[in-house]
Amino acid sequence: MLTPAFNLSQDPDFLTVAIRVPYARVSEFDVYFEGTDFKFYAKPYFLRLTLPGRIVENGSEQGSYDADKGIFTIRLPKETPGKHFEGLNMLTALLAPRKSRTAKPLVEEIGASEVSEEVVDDDDDDDEEFDWEIEQTPYEEVSESALNPQCQYGFGNLRSGVVQRLQDELSDVIDIKDPDFTPAAERRQKRLAAELAKFDPDHYLADFFEDEAVEQILKYNPWWTDPYSKMMALLEKSQDQEDHAVLVSFSEEEKYQLRKFVNKSYLLDKEARSQVYYGLIDILLAYCYETRVTEGERNVESAWNIRKLSSTLCWFETWSNVHEIMVSFGRRVLCYPLFRHFKLVMKAYKDTIKILQLGKSAILKCLLDIHKIFQENDPAYILNDLYISDYCVWIQKAKSKKLAALAEALKEVSLTKAQLGLELEELEAAALLVQEEETALKAAHSVSGEQTLCSSSEASDSEESDSTTSSATSDSDSDSDSEQDELKESQCETVESLLGPFLEESSALLIDDAGVCRNTATRRSDVSQEKPLASSRAPGVSGPLIEELGEQLKTTVQISEPKGATAVNHSNMQERESPHAPSN
Repeated sequence: MLTPAFNLSQDPDFLTVAIRVPYARVSEFDVYFEGTDFKFYAKPYFLRLTLPGRIVENGSEQGSYDADKGIFTIRLPKETPGKHFEGLNMLTALLAPRKSRTAKPLVEEIGASEVSEEVVDDDDDDDEEFDWEIEQTPYEEVSESALNPQCQYGFGNLRSGVVQRLQDELSDVIDIKDPDFTPAAERRQKRLAAELAKFDPDHYLADFFEDEAVEQILKYNPWWTDPYSKMMALLEKSQDQEDHAVLVSFSEEEKYQLRKFVNKSYLLDKEARSQVYYGLIDILLAYCYETRVTEGERNVESAWNIRKLSSTLCWFETWSNVHEIMVSFGRRVLCYPLFRHFKLVMKAYKDTIKILQLGKSAILKCLLDIHKIFQENDPAYILNDLYISDYCVWIQKAKSKKLAALAEALKEVSLTKAQLGLELEELEAAALLVQEEETALKAAHSVSGEQTLCSSSEASDSEESDSTTSSATSDSDSDSDSEQDELKESQCETVESLLGPFLEESSALLIDDAGVCRNTATRRSDVSQEKPLASSRAPGVSGPLIEELGEQLKTTVQISEPKGATAVNHSNMQERESPHAPSN
């Protein structure tokens, strides 16, 4: 028999059941309903539901069949008109519980005799066969660890010995080694040490100062934003929360997932129930971070992100209060994923509160998404068997009031950077101090460069002024020498004829009246264009031309001496020239 796809809805007076039965024999179908029981049969489909409210047969019930879509629609009157049926979208919980056999009975009689056990085995051959299969794969050390409650894990701490059998598959999924023999306190110590070893200050500071990508991620609105806004708008109008479940709807794929789960009950003591609720917060925090960072687009790293950020999934961690869950999540966000920023921790914290306030439907939708992500990842699917599948079934029967109280408890928690134990505030202060010093150093270099530029500009202006003065003096000398042009031209021609090849390839140093030396490459063809050396002398000065040429040659040779000697040579030259002055 096949379980058909179905959907339930309601109005104040009727409960409507829509059942999709393609290729069914519609000529032979049967419907039965009474109280909270509902049964439907149309070969090869069979559906049995346990309804959350009572219905009654009073003649107002209706039924119809859409042949094109293959859907039966049945409207059933409520026993109490106006009563709201809660949890109609919890499809797994609506299916009738299946009986399951286990090798270990749920209730055992302490001190039972071996005879009684043999009687039980004889009465039930199936149990005997199942026990025989267990004996083929004995795990004595696992049975010993199972007796120690500190070494249990999984949903409600109901599992043990799984990792021992699946060590090779789980080595890439969880960080804890040998959880079957590692007590909870030791797991926490190892987890804290691993986080401290993994924390990278450079990565954290890089995201702290260059947070453009993080700011963009913080602006993203995940799928629960709109339902939460609508819920808050409804709360402003009315305090009634009965209709809030309709704000979150399930896709056909999600409904198919729900129908595949096996409905079962969980016998949890008070401590186990607390662990289930605490673990739910831890898993939702990791899911909210992953959804925001990927902006709802899953990738190959999604399964890694969720299980790595959740200590419940990665280290089989157990909790005693909500605050330590937040501390653990904050540390792991700053140690492992690509984006490591404290703002992302607080954003995931606020998102988780919204999901819890939206109720069971929103939580179940998140768990179904996680289940799908893990199912598509080869090693991570084992976490579905350990945690997520049980969560998907359990949450459908959880009390809405307890979930609301859990959201309030999470809202009261405050988290600071100092509580994470990673010295974040000290790192940020040191980095800011270094940044200020670098800024001050750059400013000092900038001022020094401006001063150098100003002094260079002043020196350039001074040189330009000296050049202008020198030019004016040269013009004055040129005017005063206008009367001696013929004598100078004749002297230049005589110098050219005597020096000859020497002036073709050598450099002559011309010394002006201010004592400044000029190195000028002179050729025979250019000699007539250069100002003669004798032009620096006072007008009317004459002397033997041979002596004058000799003095000029000496001056040319002496220019290879240091600068300090240039002024001395120049003064000596003037002393040697001075005896010729009285000849005028």
